[in-house]
Amino acid sequence: MIIMENTKWIATVACIWIQCSSGASYTFGIYSAVLKSSQGYDQSTLDTVSVFKDIGANIGILSGLLYDGITHNHRGSGLSFVYMVGAVQCFAGYFLMWLSMTGVIDRPHVLLMCLFMFLAAHAQTFFNTANVVVAVRNFPDYGGTGVGIMKGFLGLSGAILIQIYQTLFDGKPTNFVLMLAIFPTLVSLALMSLVHANPSNTTNDKPHLNRFSLIALIIAAYLMVILILENIFSFPSWAHIVSTTVLVLLVLSPLQIALRAQRNEQQPAPPSPDTTPLITGPEAPHVGVEMNLIQAMCTINFWLLFLAMVCALGSGLATINNVTQLGESLDYSTVEINAMISLWSIWNFLGRFGGGFVSDFYLHKYGWGRPLFISFTQLGMIIGYLIIGSSGNLYIGSVIVGVCYGSQWSLMPTITSEIFGVKHMGTIFNTIATANPIGSYILSVQVIGNIYDKQAREIGGSCHGIHCFMLSYFIFGGVCVLGVVVSFVLFLRTRFGNLFIKFRFLFGNCDVVLNGGGRESVKSATLQNSKGKRGRTAGTVPHQIINRHLIFLKGYPLETALPGTVFPRPLANCKLIGHKHKHNHPYADQ
Repeated sequence: MIIMENTKWIATVACIWIQCSSGASYTFGIYSAVLKSSQGYDQSTLDTVSVFKDIGANIGILSGLLYDGITHNHRGSGLSFVYMVGAVQCFAGYFLMWLSMTGVIDRPHVLLMCLFMFLAAHAQTFFNTANVVVAVRNFPDYGGTGVGIMKGFLGLSGAILIQIYQTLFDGKPTNFVLMLAIFPTLVSLALMSLVHANPSNTTNDKPHLNRFSLIALIIAAYLMVILILENIFSFPSWAHIVSTTVLVLLVLSPLQIALRAQRNEQQPAPPSPDTTPLITGPEAPHVGVEMNLIQAMCTINFWLLFLAMVCALGSGLATINNVTQLGESLDYSTVEINAMISLWSIWNFLGRFGGGFVSDFYLHKYGWGRPLFISFTQLGMIIGYLIIGSSGNLYIGSVIVGVCYGSQWSLMPTITSEIFGVKHMGTIFNTIATANPIGSYILSVQVIGNIYDKQAREIGGSCHGIHCFMLSYFIFGGVCVLGVVVSFVLFLRTRFGNLFIKFRFLFGNCDVVLNGGGRESVKSATLQNSKGKRGRTAGTVPHQIINRHLIFLKGYPLETALPGTVFPRPLANCKLIGHKHKHNHPYADQ
C-alpha cells in the first residue's frame, strides 16, 4: 500500500502530528492552581516551579548534542533514539507530578517537583529538534516554509491539547496531567519510525508545502473562532465533542496531502531532451561551511544572531509572562485577559508560519536574506511596545507583538542552517534559543519587575494605570531598536555579490566552465551559452558548491576536472532555478 512507503511526505505528516501533541508546556495554566493547592505552595513557590518549566522548554542544547551525535552515523535508528529519550522524559515528568498531585506518593520536596517539571518540559526540545532539523534536511530549497510549518503546529499544540482537555476532563486538571504523561509519549513512540531525513529537491515540493500551510491556517482560524465563542458562550458537553471531533479531523487531514504528493512523485516524469539536472547523486546539495558549536561560537555572525534573539525573544516572552499583571493594572476584566492569553497562541502561530513562508517567498523572488526579516519584525515589535506603553491598548499591542515574536522561531533556525550548515544545526540553534529565557529574565525581573515594584511602593499598594508599565515598554522598544541594528548588520555581513543561495540548476544550451586552479582551489563555475557568451540567465556557482558538495558535474568526477575544463551540453533553456537577481550569500564574512 502507498501509505507504507516511507517517503519524506509521510515523515512530514508524522512530524506534524508529533508537534501537535508535544506543546504541553503551554498548558501550565490549566493545572497550576491544583498543583499549588495540592502541594501547599504559595505563589512564589509556584512561580519557581514555572521557571523550571520555562528553562526545560527553552534549553535544548542537550537535545541538539544528542541529535547531532547519534544521527551522524546512524540516521534512522538515531532519530528514533532522540524521540525515545524525549518520550521517557515526558512520561516520567508528568506521571510523577500526577502521582504527587493525587496523593499516591508523599509530597516531594519543591526542588524535586522542579525536577519533575523540568523533565516534562525538556521533552519538548527533543521532539522539536528532531522535527525541525528533518524539515530543513528534507526541503533544503524551502527550509523556511518547512520550519514555519513545524514551529507553527507546535505553537498551536497548546490550544489543541486544551480543547481535548475541555472535552474529556473539563474540571479535572489532575486527569489532564495524566493525559499529558501518556498522550505525547504514545504519539511520538508510534510515529518515530516514520520520521527520517530524505533530502531531495523536486519542482513539485512547493505546491504540497503550500497545502500543508493552508491546513495549518485553517486549523488556526478554526481554533480562534472556537476560543472566541467559548469566551462568549458556555459550551455544553455535546458542543465540546463536536468541536473537538472537527479539530481532530483537521489535524488528520495532512495525511491526504502526503499521499497525493507520493502519487505525484511515483508517476514517471515524461522524458525530455531539453532539460537535464546539473547535479546528480543521492543527496541534494546543501550549501554551506559545516560548523560545529565551538566553531560557530567563534564567529561574529553567531553572536549577532544571538543578540538579536535576546532582544526579540526576551522582550516577547517577558510580555506574555506579565500580561495578566499588565491587564489588571489597566483594568481589563478577567475574561478579557484570559481571551488575550488564549489568542496569543494564534498570533504566535501566525508569526511562526508567516516568518518562514514570507521569507522563503522574498528570498526566491527578490533575493532578500532572512536576517532582513528579523529587522522588519523587530520594527513591528517596537510599534507594538509603543502602543502598549503609550495608550495601554493590549488588544492591538499583543497582536502585533505576538505575530512578530512568533516569526523569530521560524527565522532563527533557518538562518542558523544557512550560515552554519545542517550537520550541527540542532546543537547550534538550540544554543541560540537560550536567548529566550536569558532575555526574558533580564527584561522581566530587572526591568518590568523592578519598575513595577517601585511604582507600587510609591503609592503603598498595587499599581493601576498606564504609568505602571509605560517606562518598561519604552525600554522594550529601545531594546528592539538594538535588535533591528544588529540583525541588519548580520544581513549586510551575509550579503555577497551575485552569488546564489539555492543551487538547483537546469541547464541546456550552455557550457559549464570551471574557474580556478584545480579541485581544491576552484573558485567558481560559470554557465555560458554554447557560443561562449554568458546568457541573460547565466550565473556563477560559488566555490563552496564546487569544492564541498558537487560529486559529479555533468557526469564528470571533480577529481578529473582541471581549471578551464569545459563541460558542453547543448540543450535548451540554460537557466538558474531560484532567482535571476542578487542573492544574499549566507557564508560570506563569517
